[in-house]
Amino acid sequence: MAEPPRVLVIGATSAIAQAVARIYAARGSRLYLVARDASKLEAVRADLAARGAAQADAIVADLARIERHGQIVDDAATALAGIDVALIAHGVLPEQARAQSSFAEAQRALEVNFTSPASLAHEIANRFETRGRGTLAVIGSVAGDRGRQSNYVYGAAKGGLAIFLQGLRHRLHRSGVKILTVKPGFVDTPMTAGFPKGPLWASPERVARGIVAAIDRGTSGEIYVPGFWRAIMALIRALPERVFVKTKL
Repeated sequence: MAEPPRVLVIGATSAIAQAVARIYAARGSRLYLVARDASKLEAVRADLAARGAAQADAIVADLARIERHGQIVDDAATALAGIDVALIAHGVLPEQARAQSSFAEAQRALEVNFTSPASLAHEIANRFETRGRGTLAVIGSVAGDRGRQSNYVYGAAKGGLAIFLQGLRHRLHRSGVKILTVKPGFVDTPMTAGFPKGPLWASPERVARGIVAAIDRGTSGEIYVPGFWRAIMALIRALPERVFVKTKL
């Protein structure tokens, strides 16, 4: 029987990341967790250890400090004696109105949702390339598929991240490294607590099962979770601009 993967989880206190980590903990994986809130991170670490993780190490880090990213990845690789799977799951959902009125707010959202995860993806992918294997999964969003008035700052960051990962995947196609872009739709998390919920909403656990299943299959590409979002976003992308600008999307 194959050994369970050694997993680096960045943004480990996010709802989706926690749900993914619990699946791996139940398999007996060795986990290295990174997040910025020390008390939340320790609670997550203790929970994963109790659920069966063979190892659950945690470090507190400000992921906006991109100069630290290489060291974080190296420390994780040392602690785990290698990384098989890395998940990048941190981000913020900016208030669009504030981002429209202040570019400083927009810049912060772009840095957290694009620059920081792109930097981490760069560091992880380069190390995986040297080893000739590894799976990198990054949480994107369906919001990146088309710019919409309601969240175009967030969507721009996620859209840019998707293109970055697409290029990375193309570059590493023959290297043995898998690059997975995860595009959830509406997910019921603390970040979306103030939103009215409906039938299109999914739980973090459902999204996590889709992510882990794709990693298990060896997928390298884009996945929509739940899968029905692929058809929804295909329709939205297909709308002619002259029609789209008149919608309330």
